Amino acid sequence: MIFDRGDLMDDSFLSAIVLAGGQSRRMGQDKALLQIAGKPLLQQICDRAAQCCPAIYVVTAWPDRYRSFLPESCQFVVDRQSYGPLVGFAQGLAMVKTEWVLLLACDMPQLDADQMQRWAQDLPTLPEPSIAYLARHPKGWEPFGGFYRTTVQADLATFIQQGGRSFQQWLEQKGLEQQSVTEIPNVIGDHFWNCNTPQDWAALRSTLPIDIPDRG
Repeated sequence: MIFDRGDLMDDSFLSAIVLAGGQSRRMGQDKALLQIAGKPLLQQICDRAAQCCPAIYVVTAWPDRYRSFLPESCQFVVDRQSYGPLVGFAQGLAMVKTEWVLLLACDMPQLDADQMQRWAQDLPTLPEPSIAYLARHPKGWEPFGGFYRTTVQADLATFIQQGGRSFQQWLEQKGLEQQSVTEIPNVIGDHFWNCNTPQDWAALRSTLPIDIPDRG
């Protein structure tokens, strides 16, 4: 099946959820506002998502903090519960109208938009039972930087109502045995690397041009 970028931008096929509701306790400041080349990290994530998706949902407790610098394609989903990323994903998913959704975190500065587009082109070829298209590492599935079929919403809501908060436990639960999580093949580079601590931020900045503004 031939599937190009124009198909990705179909309003009914793919949208994105960006999670920006964390407290950034390990970083000591709001990670979403850390700047690279004069742009807040959250803005850069949303700009890259916009290259794949016509609609972007930003899940956060602080929409007024970010509204001024995000593209118009972003819609805010207010997360006032702060129960973690799985609940934030469920809140965003309730707003999504497309068949598939790309899930991103706000602290993934190495995201490659071209790579996301290539992976998105695989989605129509996945087996019908497939509920997600994710990378896998030795500790389990990588929940961010991958794709979910929006039909998972009911199952996810039930899992959360029963007290579940772990992406890994949800993806591995027995109730999903008849469905499947398809592994993204041949993942290379640091696409999934996230920036959690001042040490991470310093390591990232050491690889960037020296004139990058530093908010840390």
